[in-house]
Amino acid sequence: MPHEHRALRQAKNGRPPIRFANAPLLCGHLRFSMIRALVFDFDGLILDTETPLIEAYGDVHAAHGRPFDRSNFLRCIGHVDIVFDEWAAFGKTADRVELHRQMRESYERRIVLQPILPGVVALLDAADAAGLRYALASNSSHAHCERHLGRIGLRERFAFLACREDVASPKPEPDIYRLAVNRLGARPHEAIAFEDSAAGSIAARRAGLWVVAVPNESTALHDLDRAHLRVKSLAEVTLAELSAKFAGK
Repeated sequence: MPHEHRALRQAKNGRPPIRFANAPLLCGHLRFSMIRALVFDFDGLILDTETPLIEAYGDVHAAHGRPFDRSNFLRCIGHVDIVFDEWAAFGKTADRVELHRQMRESYERRIVLQPILPGVVALLDAADAAGLRYALASNSSHAHCERHLGRIGLRERFAFLACREDVASPKPEPDIYRLAVNRLGARPHEAIAFEDSAAGSIAARRAGLWVVAVPNESTALHDLDRAHLRVKSLAEVTLAELSAKFAGK
């Protein structure tokens, strides 16, 4: 029996229709939709690349006895449109090329120690088992995302990577999420976005996705009120729980 017919019969009998994967259902004039896709931010959501970067800048400042304003760096996380001089404490005549080299050296030592963040792999496994497709939506470059995803063994799992080179306007504009959802063949209300920053949460919400905010150490003070759900870790939720929460709304 076709899924749609079975759902209509259940509705007539006073029972809620079953929502089958990849098959939005019609019941009278109401449309019951499924969660069909997931879209993940990268930095700070899959891998904490942000804290090691900030700490690397701090390392260079400390090595040279310069004051380090951590708050300036924290407010830029998730943005590519905020410009500030990260080496202002060194003065205008400082060798910024050399300072950047020292920062990158410290960053590389720190980043290789970072594990995949809790709950990420379990969520990907659940999506595979349920037949859901998933993509990445990041303000970082393809080179950055592909390098780190490859290093932690996740590159081949993603159907599509949407990065900053792929759109005219980065987060907090919705372009990158619209691109990711389109490439996954889903509609915005059929997709859940996972974000750690204010800019990313705003972008996903503007694009019409359901938004789950998962702040990390570097984004804990971000305003994440645009998210539909906020959790401390992806390990706190399951795909079944999220689908039940958002599907059909």
